[in-house]
Amino acid sequence: MKLSHRLDKLPPYLFVEINRKIAEKRARGEDIISFATGDPDIPTPQHIIDQLCQAAHDPANHRYPETAGLPELCQAIARWYQKRFGVTLDPNKEVLPLIGSKEGIGHISFCFIDPGDVALVPDPGYPVYSMSTLLAGGEPYFMPLTEKNDFLPDLETIPKKIAGKAKLLWLNYPNNPTGAVAKLDFFQKAASFAKKHNLAICHDAPYTEVAFDGYSPPSFLQVPEAREIGVEFHSLSKTYNMTGWRIGMAVGNARMIDALFRFKSNLDSGIPQAIQRAAIEALTSSQDCVAEHNAIYQRRRDKLVRALNDIGLRARSPKASFYIWARIPDGYTSIEFTAELLDKANVAVTPGVGYGNAGEGYARLSLTLPDDRLDEGISRLLNWNRTKRK
Repeated sequence: MKLSHRLDKLPPYLFVEINRKIAEKRARGEDIISFATGDPDIPTPQHIIDQLCQAAHDPANHRYPETAGLPELCQAIARWYQKRFGVTLDPNKEVLPLIGSKEGIGHISFCFIDPGDVALVPDPGYPVYSMSTLLAGGEPYFMPLTEKNDFLPDLETIPKKIAGKAKLLWLNYPNNPTGAVAKLDFFQKAASFAKKHNLAICHDAPYTEVAFDGYSPPSFLQVPEAREIGVEFHSLSKTYNMTGWRIGMAVGNARMIDALFRFKSNLDSGIPQAIQRAAIEALTSSQDCVAEHNAIYQRRRDKLVRALNDIGLRARSPKASFYIWARIPDGYTSIEFTAELLDKANVAVTPGVGYGNAGEGYARLSLTLPDDRLDEGISRLLNWNRTKRK
């Protein structure tokens, strides 16, 4: 048999390879502390689970759902955006529930990218932005995110020829993997750039609710022109620890939302309705659980950043997201450094180069592991550092 040539363009998904190596060591009986993946260890709040269980017993939720989602869910999403960001959305035209935001991110490239088209992609960045571009037949143009520029892309340095061929501009703040944040004035500049070059903006924003020290990240849709040229992807995964339930949303420009709906409706059958009912409960009930979770992450952040700097990594304390983006010691590539930690300390972290060439020289560590495991991981890192110095 012959597989599609488009698959030849795709490298192995980063986390698959990391997980394979971890699995091999665990199969040998070794205990691995993993800071590698951003999957919340805190359970989904009980009131959300209770609603899910109740809805699962309703025969109406045992049948095919609609791709467009329950009207009540679209309304709940619109109300949440109004309350959280002051953004008014039409739930019938500007809201689309997703089977996790990753699904929508992967599919929307097919709504815009034809062979030869360009997507402007952050580097380092979430791999799905570039991979979906390649699968759609386009080419990613990588915008370097540098520490010098606070990990914001310098849009004015993009060559006019590239900007003229581009169809999409991908943004992601609070950022994965760097933990960087963006202000509304940056989003305003991005919107102006997009209008100038007839671009659509896709803003991936699943971490706006994971924030610390009283900081409240903005939405791209708070910019007045945003809905003329863009959509925002959001998710319940990080906000409510619902990664396993696979539910998110795209909101914004009605034409873009309709295009994504038309594409999706030919490929999937929607989100199980019991999960949609749980999502409604999450969005419309008390948000106290979000603050409680953030207090846990903030405590872990402070502890881990302090330890990383103690062992010679340069780590900023992020204002949002649950990632620490740490400059690795001189003399290593990011893959060599992560391999050494895994081999000599049984600690897994993610090599920065896995997020793009501009990620070389960094490693990403997640705060999503229980406190006792975090403490053990820190102890192993400190021991590794002491041993290395001998």
